[in-house]
Amino acid sequence: MACKSYDPPIITNSSRFFTLICVLHSMIALVSGSLIMFCLYEISVFGHGPETARKLLGLGSSPRDQMLIQVSDSFAGLLLFAIGLLLFMVAFVKDSDFQSFFAKGCILLHLAMALWRVYFERRVEDLAKDWPRQLIGDFALALSWVFFLVHSWTEKRGHGKRNILQTSTSKSNTE
Repeated sequence: MACKSYDPPIITNSSRFFTLICVLHSMIALVSGSLIMFCLYEISVFGHGPETARKLLGLGSSPRDQMLIQVSDSFAGLLLFAIGLLLFMVAFVKDSDFQSFFAKGCILLHLAMALWRVYFERRVEDLAKDWPRQLIGDFALALSWVFFLVHSWTEKRGHGKRNILQTSTSKSNTE
């Protein structure tokens, strides 16, 4: 029984674009997760303002409630950091079918987050002024993956036309 030879993946422009998007999103998630874990008050003041940050962090609540809020926020930061690591690892996968599948999943994830903000976060009085800005960020991140899908689709379509032209040209040359 003969073994099939291994064909290394062809590195295309869409593959480089996928790596770039993954690394950028990874850096955003890693930095955000680190800041949430280690500089929560400062990042909350920067993002929401001092008054809202005090309310969100439970300052003035019982010590037990403050500890629960801090642990919860630290786990959220840790999750964001882990997502950043996952994105960094995925960035170097060269399989175009996986890249397309992953990009579609990321689009759905960002749109689900946008829906969450529209239906739930805007109802929270302390977060009501921040959700439009965050919604724009969710759509911008989703749009980067849409651009990748459009780019890879046009690249595949262009290679398909070239392959058809090459096979028809080689057939006419052999005749």
